[in-house]
Amino acid sequence: MFPDIRHPKTYVSLTLFALMFLVPLSLDSPFWTNLFVLLFVFSSLSVAWNIVGGFAGQLSLGHAVFYGIGGYAATLLTQDFGISPWFGMIAGALVSGVVAVIISYPTLRLKGPFFALATIAILEVVRLLVIHEESWTGGSSGISLPLSIGWKWMVFRDKTNYLIIAFVLFLLVLWASWVIRKARLGHYLLAVREREDAALAVGINTANVKTLAAVISAMLTSLVGTFHITYLTFIDPASAFSLDLSIQIAMFALIGGMGTVAGPVAGTFLVLPIAELARAWLSGVGNGVHGLIYGVILVVVVLTIPHGLVGAFGNYVERKVLARLPYLGRGQGGGHAAQPLGTGCTRSEKPVLEASHLFKNFGGLRATNDVSLTLYENEILGIIGPNGAGKTTVFNQLSGFLRPDRGTVRMLARTGDWTSCHAPFQFAHKGMSRTFQIAQPFTGLTVLENVMLGAFIHTTDRRHAEAEALAVARQTGLEEQLQVEARNLTVGGMKRLEVARALATRPRILLLDEVMAGLNPTDIDKAIAMIRRIRESGVSVVMIEHMMQAVMALSDRVIVINEGQVLTSGTPQEVVENPQVIEAYLGKGYRHA
Repeated sequence: MFPDIRHPKTYVSLTLFALMFLVPLSLDSPFWTNLFVLLFVFSSLSVAWNIVGGFAGQLSLGHAVFYGIGGYAATLLTQDFGISPWFGMIAGALVSGVVAVIISYPTLRLKGPFFALATIAILEVVRLLVIHEESWTGGSSGISLPLSIGWKWMVFRDKTNYLIIAFVLFLLVLWASWVIRKARLGHYLLAVREREDAALAVGINTANVKTLAAVISAMLTSLVGTFHITYLTFIDPASAFSLDLSIQIAMFALIGGMGTVAGPVAGTFLVLPIAELARAWLSGVGNGVHGLIYGVILVVVVLTIPHGLVGAFGNYVERKVLARLPYLGRGQGGGHAAQPLGTGCTRSEKPVLEASHLFKNFGGLRATNDVSLTLYENEILGIIGPNGAGKTTVFNQLSGFLRPDRGTVRMLARTGDWTSCHAPFQFAHKGMSRTFQIAQPFTGLTVLENVMLGAFIHTTDRRHAEAEALAVARQTGLEEQLQVEARNLTVGGMKRLEVARALATRPRILLLDEVMAGLNPTDIDKAIAMIRRIRESGVSVVMIEHMMQAVMALSDRVIVINEGQVLTSGTPQEVVENPQVIEAYLGKGYRHA
């Protein structure tokens, strides 16, 4: 995957890359050559960190462990076996990938600050281990690299060669980050960062994608670490497994804009030259002043532009600069035409979902008590009941978000086979999708990207996912808001967005959890019409709803749940006239009034 060379962004990017490389060559100074080597190295490290820290939202503060692994692998292979650092670079990356899998399996299941603390602990453990194994690592004294000159050994008298290697590595890491962001994996990582439950609902195996991001990030970090340590010609545990280094590369991404491709580069090119120039000009008088500069810039950015440089000014640059450049590809795009949602399907007596004898306890509270239900093909099944009756608990068990203490949930998969699943993303792949009682859009993504996340369950091609998302957006009334960030939608818009995202997975069964709560009467009428079209397209629907108008208008059957168990079921008219239902909603006094 490569950028479209006809796009204005590509022109600007190529121009910037050319300037980055030509400026130090034209200055022809050891100071400026060294500065740009450091800029390319630390930009690469920050971009690699951003894959797991920015895209996936996993704040790794021990990322220098992979930098050190790459450096030690290459150094030891060169020193003990006479193997070129180029092969050591590959070996270090492979070792880092394996270590990343071992580390990720337990740590990526931690939440909040606990993951960050775990990565720091791992970094410290590895540092102490390297110090302890003094016989082959050199211990705390470190190792000096053999100074064999030439490309084979990655050691040069002419520092321009280091600049070339650093620049190529920088382009490689940046390209890898761009490919990930534009591909399905990048969308999945952002979804996991935003809302993990909603990501599971659209079929994302969150543990796997976070682990994959960690492995890619670790291997890229290791490649750059090998080069940087070879450039320094010395390695020791204190510098190779440095907490300061981990925090520094994370800070560059934060200042530039976490979760963006260009953010880590912008942060590095802003902060590092200022710090290095201050250190050079102030010399011994300003020893440590670069740390103060880092801190001051970080505080200013967090207080004034919390989304970073790219987050704050990226859109402005696109509007003011890129809009003036020609785009030769305009008007050549294609896409799949939207297909009408309705096909006139009618309800049959063929079951597509069966829940049998569900029990669920939370401590001493029995939330569901022997709940059984069946959903038929092309049916709308309404579930009603008073607040606290256990409706959402039943919903979560049907969709895999809660595992029942007893009982089974089976569904008729797209393949035509009956199956039971153990995780929400498995249900989604088999043909079940759901919304949430409190809308859970991916707020940092546009409406189009939100819906694309559902479409990605069937394709890895971004263009196909976008075409399907456009079709679904038109069918759910969102086509005019495709480029709006989800956080800026109204309540009704967020509810429609959740339905659209669920529909993009092409479900056979759709679970709707109070999609009309908080809507005005006009939006309720639109929602009723939309759900009818969904059913007519061949999708069976289970809906929890407090809006009796909607339940009466839509449901083929209604199940009433009260105190965690099925109170009664039947047609909407039978249910609302049932004395037990009236008593459950209005109290015993009403029944005997």
